[in-house]
Amino acid sequence: MSLGQSAQGFFVGICGNIGAGKSAFARLLAERTGWDVYYEPVAENPFLEAFYADMQRWAFHLQIYLLAERFKAQKRFVERSAPFIQDRTIYEDGEIFARVLYERGAMEKREFKSFLSLFREMVELLPFPGLLLYLKARPEALVARIAQRGRACETGITPAYLAQLEAAYARWIASVRGRCPILTIETEQIAFPPEQGLIDEIVAEIRVAQEGHAGKRGVASATGAGEA
Repeated sequence: MSLGQSAQGFFVGICGNIGAGKSAFARLLAERTGWDVYYEPVAENPFLEAFYADMQRWAFHLQIYLLAERFKAQKRFVERSAPFIQDRTIYEDGEIFARVLYERGAMEKREFKSFLSLFREMVELLPFPGLLLYLKARPEALVARIAQRGRACETGITPAYLAQLEAAYARWIASVRGRCPILTIETEQIAFPPEQGLIDEIVAEIRVAQEGHAGKRGVASATGAGEA
């Protein structure tokens, strides 16, 4: 199966901590595959700067905004029935960021419970990624990378916050193993933009996952599995 062909419901979710390199990988994989890509809204995010200035005041607002934007985008892509690439998945909103903000006291319990209730209803309506590309690096390396990209609102991000996020990532990745192939890339020693050879390796893994996804759909269709 060519990467340019449709595989209904298949998409690559690129997940990982702040500064791990998600957008760079998303852009290069989109160029290589010809697929559309959903980038996490940053410049147009009306809450991001306020959130980093006062997390406790704006955490719930930020997370609701991101959840809604990611849900709308993923729903549109899925309805088109063509493969795509997602720069950060909707699952990270609930399982990583909202959870860590609650643990840090930036979200009240009632806010977190309300957010999780909405989050769980939303993800029930969406397919899980056909492949997760999990990007990792030590918090110290992430801090340096965040400083290098120079977003003024991110200057207060600390290694402690990134370490707490990474611990949440490790728990979530462990909980979803078996739902789809997971390809983990240690990005700390990688030069950006990543070399073409690494992108070729990832594309090969995507091809295998895409073919497996298509095969599962074919078996389900032939047996009637999943029909109402």
